Amino acid sequence: MRTATTIEASSGPWRQTSDFVVEAERLGLDICWVAEAWGSDAPSPLGYLAARTSTILLGSGVIQLGTRSPVTVAQTAMTLADLSEGRFLLGLGASGPQVLEGLHGIPFARPLTRMRETVDVLRAAFTGEKITYHGSQYRIPLPDGEGRPMRLSARAVSVPIYLAALSPKMLQLTGEVADGWLGTSFVPEGADAYFTHLDTGLARAGRQRADLDICQGAEINLVSEKELSAALAIRKKELAFSLGGMGSGATNFYNRAYSRQGWAETAAEVLARWQAGDRDGATALITDEMVLATTLIGTEEMVRDRLRAWRDSGVDTVRLYPAGDTLEARLANLGRGIDLVRAIDPR
Repeated sequence: MRTATTIEASSGPWRQTSDFVVEAERLGLDICWVAEAWGSDAPSPLGYLAARTSTILLGSGVIQLGTRSPVTVAQTAMTLADLSEGRFLLGLGASGPQVLEGLHGIPFARPLTRMRETVDVLRAAFTGEKITYHGSQYRIPLPDGEGRPMRLSARAVSVPIYLAALSPKMLQLTGEVADGWLGTSFVPEGADAYFTHLDTGLARAGRQRADLDICQGAEINLVSEKELSAALAIRKKELAFSLGGMGSGATNFYNRAYSRQGWAETAAEVLARWQAGDRDGATALITDEMVLATTLIGTEEMVRDRLRAWRDSGVDTVRLYPAGDTLEARLANLGRGIDLVRAIDPR
């Protein structure tokens, strides 16, 4: 398995965050994804990191669909590929109505169609040929206007496209058109909840699982048995937010993902309590099992066993979100995680 991590530029002092990435490269990390939620954007810090690093792959994890035109996304990807000398990976995600409609004022409707058409336009733009596209969401050039088909002046480049997907239809699209899948809320024992749909899309395109980089992420926190309970308690609060607050009462993709993997009743109750303002009550419903199944929290032996389960289920790249209150603590967790991955899957 390859190793990766994810950072967000607005999550703390930028100098410390960029130092973390530089040190992660020194530790041998393969990929750093840069998140874009409702804080910083992804492309700006990626350009900065391209200048500070030399070997690590850099990816947008993810650029939010609809916040930019498909051609603007293509220009961004091609620019970052050039600045990084071919080390850029383009990650796209549909986001959700709370961010797109509540923050950007953009309708969230038809995310599946927008994603398919965006990928179509990206592939066309990357060839360096004139861009012509006529879909239901995007029409390039606009009909009955003064525009004519144009090509980007940037040199043609093939940028790998990763899709962040949780819903069955978006997973199928990922298998059909993407180079990689950025997943989360993953339980290796219940991997069929995802892989069934990915495989449907792969078969539709005449492809195999080996044609898709399965990239899964989870918090990693190596602790002693005495520290385990406290570490789980912290993660329970974060998981309650994901199931109850990452989206609206009607649309929460994380909640649905956990529901499909065996926690439907708990996920529904967490959502109801969170939306009602009972944050503590929602957190109290999260079990140790839910945390341990979807994270890499535990003793070294526990985490090693979970990494083996991830590898055996078909994960190609593991995204490690290292816990820690300081740069040193996060790097220590990350370094130990990289060593464990190398031990169970030497290259």
